[in-house]
Amino acid sequence: MPVGISRKRTAELLENRHDDFWSHFIDVGLVFLIIANVVCVVLESVDSLTLAYYPWFLGFEIFSVVVFTVEYILRVWSALELPEYDQLGPVRGRLRYMVSGYALVDFVAILPFYLGVFFTGMDWRFLRVVRLLRLFKLTRYSIAMQALLQSLQAESESLVAAFFLLFVLFVLASSGIYLIERDMQPDAFGSIPAAMWWAMATLTTVGYGDVVPITIWGKIFGGFITVIGVGMVALPAGIIASGFSEHLREQRTSSDDLLSTVLDEQAPLHARKLAATTLGNTMNLREQTITRLLHTAQVEPPPDQSQTAVTPDQKMTGPLE
Repeated sequence: MPVGISRKRTAELLENRHDDFWSHFIDVGLVFLIIANVVCVVLESVDSLTLAYYPWFLGFEIFSVVVFTVEYILRVWSALELPEYDQLGPVRGRLRYMVSGYALVDFVAILPFYLGVFFTGMDWRFLRVVRLLRLFKLTRYSIAMQALLQSLQAESESLVAAFFLLFVLFVLASSGIYLIERDMQPDAFGSIPAAMWWAMATLTTVGYGDVVPITIWGKIFGGFITVIGVGMVALPAGIIASGFSEHLREQRTSSDDLLSTVLDEQAPLHARKLAATTLGNTMNLREQTITRLLHTAQVEPPPDQSQTAVTPDQKMTGPLE
């Protein structure tokens, strides 16, 4: 990898994952480093392993933070090469990137280490567990996880409404069981906050059994809340599943439309080339596959003109991969 690397090349290495060797190498290396960090955090919770291998854990943590810090700085520096930030200016564009979801995850991944270094007088032992948030960095490399996050964003208003209804039902259940059971069980239902534990366990249909109503009206009320809770708790799951399914359907429809544009001989050449490139980026296709797709649609000549000529029928029936 050249030393004097440009900003554009940095963005290509960090953001594009096609057939570029160095880009693929960086992606695979970061994925393995993230997984190794999670494994180390889990192993550090075993006191005997921490005492025996603390220097190794510390050395690996420092190495990981250095790598993640360099990655974060390079992503912020090269963010202006991304289409959504290049028109905002050098300062505003980078600030907008820094508050994006992926950038915040990258920042949180290195924050615990620097807090422990610069604020040594405080007890930051809980930050060991916070380092598990580095696992969320894997969402950058998972198409399925990206689709799920996009589905959650699209259904955010419906999810907020569903959780608001759950909160209202939660307060009503706590208040109702408090009024019914407070005289018989003052320790368990002596206040509405105390009754909230029972309401949470009942609404989620967990039913730990440590706190239960003993009066006839309390049991009737508890059964009523349990039945309602089954449907209400399933509501957010249904919204997420429906949104994810709708997102996949729209993605398939969009891909079909793009492919139809690429193969449409009546469409302008620039529109067909743009559709092929967009389709390749959406489906995370390799550059070689996009080139073959363009060649199949007769938008561009074969990459190697010295190869044996191929008939149009063979082009249309040949594999894309």
